[in-house]
Amino acid sequence: MVYDLLIIGGGPAGYRAAERAGHYKMNVALFEQRSLGGVCLNEGCMPTKTLLYSAKLYDYANGVSAHYGVTSENAKIDHKAVIERKNKVVKTLVNGVAMQMKQAKVNVVKATAKVAGKNPDGTFNVIANGETYVGKKLLIASGSNAAVPPIPGLKEALAANIAMTNREILDMTENISSLIVMGGGVIGLEMASYFNSIGVKVTVVEMMDRIGGPTDLDMTKLLKAEYEKRGVTFMLSTKVTELKGNKVMIENANGKSELTADKILVSIGRRANSADLGYETIGLFMERGAVKTDDEMKTNVPNVWAAGDINGKSMLAHTAYREAEVAVNNMLGIKDKMVYNAIPAVIYTNPEVSSVGETAETAKAKGFKIKEVKLPMQFAGRYIAENDGGNGIMKLITLADSGRIIGANMIGNPSSEIIYGMAIAIARNLTCKDMSRVVFPHPTVGEVFREAIINETNEI
Repeated sequence: MVYDLLIIGGGPAGYRAAERAGHYKMNVALFEQRSLGGVCLNEGCMPTKTLLYSAKLYDYANGVSAHYGVTSENAKIDHKAVIERKNKVVKTLVNGVAMQMKQAKVNVVKATAKVAGKNPDGTFNVIANGETYVGKKLLIASGSNAAVPPIPGLKEALAANIAMTNREILDMTENISSLIVMGGGVIGLEMASYFNSIGVKVTVVEMMDRIGGPTDLDMTKLLKAEYEKRGVTFMLSTKVTELKGNKVMIENANGKSELTADKILVSIGRRANSADLGYETIGLFMERGAVKTDDEMKTNVPNVWAAGDINGKSMLAHTAYREAEVAVNNMLGIKDKMVYNAIPAVIYTNPEVSSVGETAETAKAKGFKIKEVKLPMQFAGRYIAENDGGNGIMKLITLADSGRIIGANMIGNPSSEIIYGMAIAIARNLTCKDMSRVVFPHPTVGEVFREAIINETNEI
């Protein structure tokens, strides 16, 4: 049998592409060695957010609610029960994806798949479970895994379950009293947030002089200050030089020292899953381990596309969904392309940090002449009503000559549910004048954008 499409990887890019291709009556085989849903659903986005929601409820019950006239006594959090609930949520979501595949008539093959060359007629071979599958088209969606740097003693600490990646820590049911987080990026900060909420002493070690990577510096400074008040220790511009069991050797401007904790989380980034999958047999062009694609998700090999973390462009689940749609559309002759300048990103701490497009820093580095509007989140009455004492801020970045919106950044709850509005504005090249005609529901926290837009246009 010759399939219309073979897909390697059942994460957000893979299963979204399979569902869409099946909808268009393509005959699809999808290969996934672990569970459908990939990293995001099983050991990333969804399980992490499940834990963080429990932590947020506990934060409120454990004293925050008193600010709102609501008191509770003897609030407790059961970490094992939180993990058990996480497992139920993940199982429900995985089953949902399986049902989608069934409805789309996708043949799901639970096995490691390896590309095994191209046939004279232009079809591709993929080997899984000792069987060869043949397809007219191929989508590479093999995702990514946690990067493990060559730090002396790290492999031994991982083998001893003292050090963990995001995969292992999300399954840990034991109670711990201290945690060292290697890396102050999104994963590290979210896990630091959860464990800090449940009473664990958390230390974040970051090589850069800031947390949150490329996130707007004003936002991450506020986030850092908030978590320092809650007891998290941040060691910036600090390098981990060696691990000896649960001892972490570090070096910074103050010299060399040693940290000790019950567990160590390794969260210094992710790398594309491309090793030993046979991609070289069809001559795929790789760049730093990732499969190179254009804005239609095409690779250098005709009839081969790549989507999701494997192309290394934007390692976010929602990016993977859209890339999958673009890839399948182009397979079908429907012209479509990726636009990467309007992809929102969120750090799901408490408070949340959300952004889309440019920061003032990145815009200036690109030579843009910009106007920056910075407002306290308190400009939205709903924010004051629901965030007692909150000190959130938002920034709107526009081009100085036209007023076109090119970026938005905010810290405060629930920014993750609001930021998409500015993503639409950026994707559609809208100006503040365009957006000033949009009616925002009142009262909502999103009205802070309207206040910034009016401020930018000087139309009071």
